[in-house]
Amino acid sequence: MSSVSDRLPDFPWDKLEPYKKTAAAHPGGIVDLSVGTPVDPVPELIQKALVDAADSPGYPTVWGTPALRDAITGWVERRLGARDVTHRHVLPVVGSKELVAWLPTQLGLGPGDRVAFPRLAYPTYEVGARLARAEYEAYEDPTELDPGGLKLLWLNSPSNPTGKVLSKVDLTRIVAWAREHGVLVVSDECYLELGWEADPVSVLHPDVNGGSYDGLVAVHSLSKRSNLAGYRAAFLAGDPAVLGPLLEIRKHGGMMTATPTQAAVVAALGDDEHVRVQRERYAARRTVLREALLGAGFRIEHSEASLYLWATRDESCWTTLAHLADRGILVAPGDFYGPAGENFVRVALTATDERIQTAADRLKA
Repeated sequence: MSSVSDRLPDFPWDKLEPYKKTAAAHPGGIVDLSVGTPVDPVPELIQKALVDAADSPGYPTVWGTPALRDAITGWVERRLGARDVTHRHVLPVVGSKELVAWLPTQLGLGPGDRVAFPRLAYPTYEVGARLARAEYEAYEDPTELDPGGLKLLWLNSPSNPTGKVLSKVDLTRIVAWAREHGVLVVSDECYLELGWEADPVSVLHPDVNGGSYDGLVAVHSLSKRSNLAGYRAAFLAGDPAVLGPLLEIRKHGGMMTATPTQAAVVAALGDDEHVRVQRERYAARRTVLREALLGAGFRIEHSEASLYLWATRDESCWTTLAHLADRGILVAPGDFYGPAGENFVRVALTATDERIQTAADRLKA
């Protein structure tokens, strides 16, 4: 009998170790632009909310406190333009990666069912399908897929890794197609508040869904917008007919967001100022890195949103990776996200101002 791990690909990040050692040996130290983990402080009002809720000896609920659900519904309406969102339309989750990896299993998918995701995509979409023993495929345009047996269609806008944003017109077309064929759409919108040259739109917006959430779920995370990757805080919003059964399954599985984290999320979703400040930090870093990459002969595609620059020198991503590692800069190879990325690297904006400037200086040298 094979183990569950046998269903999974090798963990891609392990392949970066020799390049990381090379970059770390640089006299000025490594500039790690590979993983995209936040480095800036957690805003004080969020830290205070966490500390104030530290005396929480009892079990939290999977559905979260009423205050948390109020905060999520309020944010979804205020920020995404959604209408008539109730507690039944939302569900807290323990970080978005956990959700992505286990959603096909929790939806009851298995052999014979199909999961589809963009041809350049976060690897965990495929991992989730493999864990459920479902079939999977990558698409260029989801409306060109064979809808037979297609049970879960992942959208990702803004995209990780490319930063590409789906237009309102495209989202509307895709949602209509999926509904016509009875396909569940789950839209990963974790970078939605980080649009630079585009204004990302949610599938929850009435212009996209016609005022109905049927067959639609959006995934949102506080990791990037609020520097809360260490808190494991995310949520779903959308069709109650999907979220209700998920809530029951997650109750049985004990998938509870810690009470102090729930309190922190309430504070984070209620404050827009810290998001504005963080956006400005990333915008400044993006400008510095983008100009340095272009000056060093790179071409940047898409990258109109998210926390990454999708860059190429029209060579193997591993050749580019080695070139940058020699300069003490570590990035992510594009083929981590699918064969279509074999000539690209993903360059994260998640480093301090000093490290970003160091990387830019090294690129200019």
